[in-house]
Amino acid sequence: MIGAERFRRIERFVREYTAGLGGRDFQHMFGRDATRAVEVLTREHSPSEAPQGRFANWLYRARVLFLGLSYRLSPPRRILFAVALILVVPALFIPDEVDGWADPKVVLLISITALVLLLILELADRIVVRDELEVARELQSDLLPKSPPQIEGYEFAFSYRTANTIGGDYFDFLPLADGKLALITGDASGHGIAAGLLMAIANASLKLALELDPTPKAVMTLLNQALYRSGDRRAFMTLFYSVLDPSTGSMEYACSGHPYPILRHRDGSVEELGTGSFPLGIREQIEVSTSQARLEDGDLIVLYTDGIPEAVDDHDRNFGFDRLRRVVAQGGSAKTVHDGVLSLLERFVGETPTHDDRSLVVIKRVKLPPVPGSTPEPGAPPPLPNTLATKD
Repeated sequence: MIGAERFRRIERFVREYTAGLGGRDFQHMFGRDATRAVEVLTREHSPSEAPQGRFANWLYRARVLFLGLSYRLSPPRRILFAVALILVVPALFIPDEVDGWADPKVVLLISITALVLLLILELADRIVVRDELEVARELQSDLLPKSPPQIEGYEFAFSYRTANTIGGDYFDFLPLADGKLALITGDASGHGIAAGLLMAIANASLKLALELDPTPKAVMTLLNQALYRSGDRRAFMTLFYSVLDPSTGSMEYACSGHPYPILRHRDGSVEELGTGSFPLGIREQIEVSTSQARLEDGDLIVLYTDGIPEAVDDHDRNFGFDRLRRVVAQGGSAKTVHDGVLSLLERFVGETPTHDDRSLVVIKRVKLPPVPGSTPEPGAPPPLPNTLATKD
């Protein structure tokens, strides 16, 4: 009984310890992940600086990697790392019988202990940063809609996926005072924390702009000024902004550097909404061009960010706009089109990691059933007579 119980404990521990391990994870760790780590640590040095000759090139790359890793550590940890590596030399190459040296096994143990201590310290810092990023991610998720707006005659489906813990994509459905609905989708430059901060600035500025004047031209102008005055010329944002009148389906919209939304008509034809323009925040003054469109019964519109068409597979091929348009042209409910795009995208990219944030919003106008007692549409058959008799 004791042996069986101990075996079950060991089995449970191994199962928990290896939870989430995929079949190709080791291949990725020693291939893709290792390559990315070397690129990050040595990105200050151009490959063209490497000397000719296999051995000289190897020594150069080893030195660059060592310095790249060392200078990303704090000074005390940097010294600990160097000492741990230096101690490996006598532990491995000095014979036991040489007088004046400690036992090489003890020296090797000290070296390993120093490296493990360094790993513990760095891992503790990473956990703290991860926890802070998780809080930031939760705060950012509060800026995005949790549920679709409840508007009679319209279906909504949407999703959001970040490449990192913090993302720069943004979308929202904001009701206006006159009963109209603001539809917004945008993409902040960069990735990670920088993009997330820019997205938060844009969100706050956008809410203020809607209170002052919700028309597309006014919103785009104010948001452009807010981003431009952030001080960093690398901080810009693409944006599609429209005002939808749910009662008529009419839309007034403007697009600044953002991928054009796709409008699918009920006859299966598709068109793109938008005109060429600079992203917001690049120039102090921009020319905002507005246009009109209309959602008829059975029409749907797809808003998305460039993380979808620019997603790549294992062969570095893009998902592309053509595949996206073909899925949208097939039509269906908002959820059907939304899920169809994501399903094809997931099959296309396979296990390729996500390099950019992905946002997808599908809105469809559906035909409402006639209200009982209302005047029938021209050509509609007359209502059937009531043949039920009532008893006295």
